[in-house]
Amino acid sequence: MKYFKWILIFLFFVSQSIHTANLCEKNTTFNIGTGIYDITGPAAEEGMMGYAMLNQRTSGILQRLWARAFIIESPCNHKRIVFVNVDLGMVFQGIKQAVIKKLKQKYANVYSDDNVLITAIHTHSGPGGFSTDALYNLTTLGFNRDNFEAISNGIVAAIERAQHNLQLGQIKIASNELNGLSHNRSPQSFELDPQAERAQYPNGYDPRMTLIRFDSIQGQPLGLINWFPLHGVSMNNKNSLINGDNKGYAEYLFEKDFDSHYDQNAFVAAFAQANSGDVSPNLFDHEGGSGLAGRLAIENAGQPQYENAKQLFDQADTMLIGEVDYRHMFVAMDDVAIDPLYTDGKPQHTCPAAIGISMLAGTQDGEGFGKQGVSCKDLKNAFPNFICKLVTTPCQGVKPIVLQTGLMKPHPWTPRILPLQLFKIGHLIIIATPVEVTTISGSRLRNVVARYFPLDQYEIVISALSNAYSGYLATPEEYQLQRYEGASTLFGPWELSALEQGFGVLAESLKNNTLLASGPIPPDLSNDQINLQPDVVFDAVPLGKHFGDIYQNVKAHYHPGDMAQAIFWSAHPKNNFRLQGTFLAVQKYINQHWQTIRVDRDWDTEYFWQRKGIAYSLATLTWYIPKDIEPGLYRFVHYGDSKSLTGKVSSFVGVSSQFNVD
Repeated sequence: MKYFKWILIFLFFVSQSIHTANLCEKNTTFNIGTGIYDITGPAAEEGMMGYAMLNQRTSGILQRLWARAFIIESPCNHKRIVFVNVDLGMVFQGIKQAVIKKLKQKYANVYSDDNVLITAIHTHSGPGGFSTDALYNLTTLGFNRDNFEAISNGIVAAIERAQHNLQLGQIKIASNELNGLSHNRSPQSFELDPQAERAQYPNGYDPRMTLIRFDSIQGQPLGLINWFPLHGVSMNNKNSLINGDNKGYAEYLFEKDFDSHYDQNAFVAAFAQANSGDVSPNLFDHEGGSGLAGRLAIENAGQPQYENAKQLFDQADTMLIGEVDYRHMFVAMDDVAIDPLYTDGKPQHTCPAAIGISMLAGTQDGEGFGKQGVSCKDLKNAFPNFICKLVTTPCQGVKPIVLQTGLMKPHPWTPRILPLQLFKIGHLIIIATPVEVTTISGSRLRNVVARYFPLDQYEIVISALSNAYSGYLATPEEYQLQRYEGASTLFGPWELSALEQGFGVLAESLKNNTLLASGPIPPDLSNDQINLQPDVVFDAVPLGKHFGDIYQNVKAHYHPGDMAQAIFWSAHPKNNFRLQGTFLAVQKYINQHWQTIRVDRDWDTEYFWQRKGIAYSLATLTWYIPKDIEPGLYRFVHYGDSKSLTGKVSSFVGVSSQFNVD
C-alpha cells in the first residue's frame, strides 16, 4: 500500500505539472512592474570606468545615470523574473551580490541569483571604483564604498518601485535591422572566422535590433527593453562629464517622449547591450569625441537607435505567449573540461585567467601602450622558440601573458567563478553573459540555445555584461590574432567553447523543466577592499564670499540657440551625490513664480566642477538654449553641499541674475 500511496502522489504532481503547462501554453497576460532610480556616483575627482586611464577623472554631469528595473511574472505558473538595465560600464559581481543580499532582507526568498538579471549599457563615461575585483579598481586608485552603495541601493530602489507598480499587462515583441551605424573594429580577427558564419554578417557586425514593449491591460504604455550591439564609446577618454553615452541618450529621448519625471510612475525605456565586443560607433582609427564633439558623436549614434526603436515600439503587434521561466548556474571558469562537441573535435580545457600584452594597447576607441595583434607566433618568428615558453602557458596558446590575474594572491584580481543565466518570457529567450561578446561569439551562443529553442519559433537575444564582468569573449579563431578582444579573453582560446557547453546545459534544463545544480558560490569580497583616494577634508570660499555666491554671472540677454552660463562658488560634489535630485536648475518665470524647466539630467545642460586652490571650488552651469524655446525670463539655480572642518555637511543654494531669452 505504501508504494501505491507514493504512486498517487507522483501522479498528482505530474497532473499538476501538465495542467500548469496547458495553462501557460496560451498565456498572453503577465504581471508587469517597471521602476527607475538614480545611481549617479561621485561627480568629481573619481576615476572613470571603461578606458582605464589614470588621468580620466569625473568633473561634472552631462547626464545622470539610472537603474531601470522590470519585473515580469506569469500568473499561469507564478514564476517571476527581474531584468535591470544599468547605465554603467560593467556590472561587477560584488554589485549583484549586494543587491541580492538587500533584496533577501526585504523580500525573503522572492528574489535570488537565479531570477534577477542585472546588465550594463557599457557607457565609458561613468565613475568607477565600484568593483570588488582588484584589476578593475587599479586606475581608480581603489574601491569607493559610497559609489558602490549608491549603485546597489539604487538598483534595489528601482526594483522596489517596479514591485510597487506590478499590474496585469501584455508584452509585444518586434525586431528589424539597423545598418550603417556600426563598424567592426577588429576586421582582421573577424576575417579569421569561417566564411559560412561571416556570410551571415556581410558588414562585419550584427545589425539586429529586438524590442519588447510593455503595456497595462488597459493599453497604457509602461516601458520597453531594447537590445542592439554597439559599444558605448561615442565619448572618448578625454571626456570628464558623467553620461550614458549613445544608449543613455536613446533612453533619455524615449522617456522624454512620455514626459518621464523619473519618479515612482515613470515610463521606463531600457536600451540594453548585446554582442558588441568588436562593434564600435566610430570609424576605424577614429576615436569618438569630447566636449561638443563628444555630444555630437553621442547624438549621431544614439538618435538612430532611438528612432529605430521608436518604429519597433509603434509597430509591435506580436504578443509574447507562454510562461516565465529561468535557469542559472555558477561555473569555475578556470577549470572547465570541454566536450569535443564544442571544440575542434578534441577534449579541451580552460585556463587560469590571464590578460595578453595586446590588451595594454587598447583599441581604436581609446589609447594604450604598444600595438594590437602581438602573439607568440610573432615572437617565435623574431626570437628563439624558448621565448614563447617564457611569456605564456600551453593552455593560453598564442597569448603572450602580461598578467595572470587568476593566480594573484590573496584573491584573484578577476573573478574565477562566473554566473551563466537564461531567461524565458514566452517565446523570447535572453542569454545573460558576464563578458563582452564579439559578433560571431554571440552567433554561436545563440545557435547552441537554438538547438533547444529553434529560431523559427523563438527570438533569442544576448544580454552581455550581465551579473559579473570578466573581459571579452572572442572565438578560438579570433583569439589566434591576439588583437585587443583576443588578448582580453581571459580563460584561454576555448573560453567560448566552455560557455557554449554551459549554456547548452542551461537550455536543456530549461527546455525539459529539470532541476540544475547551482555550482560553486563565488566569494563576497566587498569587505576586503582598499581605497587610496583621499576623502574630502573640508570646503572653503574666499573671505567675504559664501557658498553659492556668483563668481561669474549670466548676460542680460540671450537668443534661442545661444549658450547661457553662470559660475558659482561651490563645494565638492562628493559630499552629497544628490541622488534623485540635481546640482543644477534652469528656471522660468511663469505666472509670477519661478518654475524649474531643466535639471542636470537633461541633455541640453551641463554641470562642471573644478577645484580652485586647495579647498575652493567653482561650479559652472551651462544651458544650450533650444532653438524652439519660448521667450521669457530665466535664471540658473545651483544646489550644493559643503563640508566644514568638523565634518559637518550643510546644503546651500545659489541663484544667478535673471536673463531674457527673446
